[in-house]
Amino acid sequence: MEKITNISPDWQKWILDNLARGCTAQSLIDVMVEKNFDPMFASAIVFHFSTAHKGSGGPVAVAQLAAQPAANSIKDKVQTNSNTYSYEAPRFKPGNFIHTHDRVVQVMGRVEKPYIAVLDNVLSHEECDELIRLSQARLKRSTIVDPTTGKDAVIEERTSFGTFFHVNENEFIARLDRRIAEVMNWPVENGEGLQILNYKVGGEYKPHFDYFPEHDPGSKVHLNNGGQRVSTLVMYLNDVEEGGATVFPELGMTVGPKKGAAVYFEYTNSKNQVDPMTLHGGMPVLQGEKWIATKWMRQRKFG
Repeated sequence: MEKITNISPDWQKWILDNLARGCTAQSLIDVMVEKNFDPMFASAIVFHFSTAHKGSGGPVAVAQLAAQPAANSIKDKVQTNSNTYSYEAPRFKPGNFIHTHDRVVQVMGRVEKPYIAVLDNVLSHEECDELIRLSQARLKRSTIVDPTTGKDAVIEERTSFGTFFHVNENEFIARLDRRIAEVMNWPVENGEGLQILNYKVGGEYKPHFDYFPEHDPGSKVHLNNGGQRVSTLVMYLNDVEEGGATVFPELGMTVGPKKGAAVYFEYTNSKNQVDPMTLHGGMPVLQGEKWIATKWMRQRKFG
């Protein structure tokens, strides 16, 4: 039987009612999967409404959310917005290799819409090990940007521990920042600090977007500093025994973690439109652990 990838108003109301009762997001996802919903679609929908519920302001606002039409689901947002997003020439350079100042990066594959590139040899194994070593004493529970306040918030949908390195924090980080900027073909000064994340067994990050939704009140403080995020580079710092892939559920695409490799994607064009087809997540780690480094680029100088 084909998995369900759309959601009715009744299901939307059921999700919001149960979130209001204090049910966990995972318990709702489990029920939806039992009812034949596609697992990644169920995760994306529950994450979407969980985030909205946390910033809803009470039962009245929750009821208003529940009354919204099914077009407000993640799936329908993607279908609607992908028709209005104008794809432009990618920022990413053409060719099978990217020659940076100190390393040759291999392009293993590309997707044009949305623009995604799978890369190898972005980092050496020694650099991966050094990033892990430098991060271990600095790890804290990972957060997201609260859509209402713009402040950092811990949520159950993101179960990693992480830390940041300031841009050009030391000679080692400065060398990586320069190389990463050359790979992403965007100025170093437009980059956020390098983020390091560690996921243990069971750790995951449910499907989400990296850009800041303009309609969320909490996005304003972030958009005022460097503008919108335009692209992401996720670098894998170790080989994961099982699980931990980066998934793009709307494309049916997964990228397995390989030490020193990376996946690049971009989602903001010159018209300030954002591409919801870049919905992505980190699948649960089933064996071992997962370490990644992430670089986000902004429209303008950051910081």
